[in-house]
Formats: sequence, C-alpha cells, structure tokens
Amino acid sequence: MNRKHHLLKKYGGYLSSLKQELSKKKKKGKLPKDARQQLLNWWELHYKWPYPSEAQKAALAESTGLDMKQINNWFINQRKRHWKPSEDMQFVMMDGYHAPNAAALYMDGHFMSEGLYRFGP
Repeated sequence: MNRKHHLLKKYGGYLSSLKQELSKKKKKGKLPKDARQQLLNWWELHYKWPYPSEAQKAALAESTGLDMKQINNWFINQRKRHWKPSEDMQFVMMDGYHAPNAAALYMDGHFMSEGLYRFGP
C-alpha cells in the first residue's frame, strides 16, 4: 500500500469533516449584490428611522434570500457606519423612548411636541 493511500485511509474522515467546516466558514463576507441593493433601497426610503419591524425584516429576508440574522446584522452595521440621527431624534432616543414611540413622535423630519396636540385657549 502506498503512503498516500495509507494516509487518506487513516485521516480521510477527519479531512472531509474539516473540509465541511471550512466551507461553512467561507460563507462570511459580502452579501450578494442584489440583496445588498434591496437593503439599501429600504434604507434610503426609511433613512430617518432605519429600524424595520419584524414583519418588514421577514419580507426583506424573503425577497433577498438572506436569513434573519443576516438582515439584523446588516441593519446594525449600517446604522453604526452610516446613520447619524438628527438632534431631535437623539433627544427622543436619550429620553428613553423605544422605536415605535419614537417613530410616532418623529414624522416628516420634525419632532412632534406635545404642544401640537393641545386644544382650547
């Protein structure tokens, strides 16, 4: 029996499991171009409040072919790298409001103060 055959017989199982492990890890890196473009389109439409709902994330996952973890990570990274909330929005966020409340208070680029909702003299 030659040396190569002997080594393959001895370590073949280990090598194939190692190959599988490495092929899983190779999937890291850039997302497919069309998926990135769809995420960027959503981002541009919702730049003032780039926090998609669970339903929106599920729809993005469906249309891009990405999984929810990839969608979540893309938005986390995108906000860290490219989003600067306006001063009004920073105030909302520091004041302890969460996404649904803040989105309702911040519309069309303006902070909706309680004064807008007062009635009477």
